[in-house]
Amino acid sequence: MQEDFLHYIWKQKKYQSVNLKTVDGIALLVKSSGTHNHLAGPDFFNAQVSIGNQLWAGNVEIHVKSSDWYVHSHEKDNNYNNVILHVVWEHDADIYRKDNSVIPTLELKNYLNQSVLDNYQKLFSKSNKWINCENDFPVIDDFLLNNWQERLYFERLEEKSSVIQELLQKSKNNWEAVLFIMLAKNFGLNINGEAFKSMSQSINFSIIRKIQSNQQDLEALFFGQIGLLHGNFEDAYFRSLVKQYHYLKTKFQLSNETVLPVQFFKLRPLNFPTIRLSQLASLYTKHQNLFSKLISSQSMKEIYEIFHVSVSAYWETHYNFKTVSNQSKKALTKAFINLLVINTIVPIKFAYAKSIGKSISEELLDLMNQLPVEKNSIVTKFEDLKPGKYSAFQSQAFIQLKKMYCDKNKCLQCAIGNVLLSE
Repeated sequence: MQEDFLHYIWKQKKYQSVNLKTVDGIALLVKSSGTHNHLAGPDFFNAQVSIGNQLWAGNVEIHVKSSDWYVHSHEKDNNYNNVILHVVWEHDADIYRKDNSVIPTLELKNYLNQSVLDNYQKLFSKSNKWINCENDFPVIDDFLLNNWQERLYFERLEEKSSVIQELLQKSKNNWEAVLFIMLAKNFGLNINGEAFKSMSQSINFSIIRKIQSNQQDLEALFFGQIGLLHGNFEDAYFRSLVKQYHYLKTKFQLSNETVLPVQFFKLRPLNFPTIRLSQLASLYTKHQNLFSKLISSQSMKEIYEIFHVSVSAYWETHYNFKTVSNQSKKALTKAFINLLVINTIVPIKFAYAKSIGKSISEELLDLMNQLPVEKNSIVTKFEDLKPGKYSAFQSQAFIQLKKMYCDKNKCLQCAIGNVLLSE
């Protein structure tokens, strides 16, 4: 028996509420379960219960065994002085207040429907399952699943929004600077994302503003800060970037001591940091006010047009400074732009709208539903369990569900788990 299951039983009133009695045989009526407290202190605040002929208002504490009160040293904590009811699975000891009065106790196991207990044990039975409910997931009602996915998706956006808020504080509320950091990180993808992010954070965005009309200056800045201009290549463009970077480094008193190194290993050539940094430089050369353009965009057509950029002329025939390759434009693909929308643009739009007190939930859902479902191991497994026509909205929700609920056994906080327990 787990304590969080008892929290669920109490909160959702999944017990037989008729003819409740304390362990002392006194009639008990629960008028309000109270507010669930997830921080330190009693488990439920401001509950209301009638014990005998007396109405009590105060806090409720829940344990598997009554004696857990002493195991957790609650008798030494003044926060527990206002507990009016002790709810336990098994009563094995009387609990006393500081005035030596006994705290009334409800033993839940005497009032729990057997079906609820059976469903709980079934859900949490360990048998090498990928998720606890995988046997039942295929038949989950589509309406329930869609509503839960919407909550999961915006929960995920809230988490991403908190990262944006941290960046805003560091940049003195400069939205353009935050957008640059987030875009840089996502241009680096999984392997070089942190390196690109550290590079972007080593540059005051005011410098970008001053030089962004010249793409070669931006490339010199990006390549130099991230450590790609070391070496002695017999290449005119390399030498010109080195010269320009030294000038910029001196002029703006730049340091790259905290910038992480990039990797080329295991990357497809189109994802080489050289190519992605040149594309990022092209983007900022093309758009002087990128943040405002993205905030005002309302369709994927507009966003695709904004990100219609490729590499500079040199990188059309190179992937590195050593070797000439066949000429190609190396423009951002729709698939890559889709990733930027999912991981940067939509979170930025959400956070900005929230900051000005505006709701754009429908607009964001519309954008996400225009994007194809992501392909990764989590999404693929959910698709196998419950085939359907999914979009990036559902794939983001599936990722949130797996990482924040399934992997943490938080079935009691999951809408799907709640339904299965109630059957």
